[in-house]
Amino acid sequence: MVPAVRSVRRCSRTGCTNPAVATLTFVYADSTAVVGPLATYSEPHSYDLCERHALRLTAPRGWDVVRHDGEFVEPEPSADDLTALAEAVREAGRVVPSVEAVPAGPVNGSGRRSHLRVLPDPVGD
Repeated sequence: MVPAVRSVRRCSRTGCTNPAVATLTFVYADSTAVVGPLATYSEPHSYDLCERHALRLTAPRGWDVVRHDGEFVEPEPSADDLTALAEAVREAGRVVPSVEAVPAGPVNGSGRRSHLRVLPDPVGD
């Protein structure tokens, strides 16, 4: 049996360390903010919120807030949480090549070096 692990997802609000229980997404076409139960996966264009911030969220003038009617509860730990934690530790342990070790880009027509650089693909390491 895999031991249970607490979710590592926290509230997206700056300075808040409470566990996330809700997900905020925006429907820009309808000027609507939607606060629902915590999404299964963290998405780049959504925000995880703790219960306090999910219940107190306000929207700009002219926008509507659609809020989940039920209670916001912290999700139960799962084996996926353990896998995600292991992947995060593995990713943090990978060595990233130093930018100083990469030669500067070619000289452009004005005699200055280009500000863009080509970095080697670390996959082959």
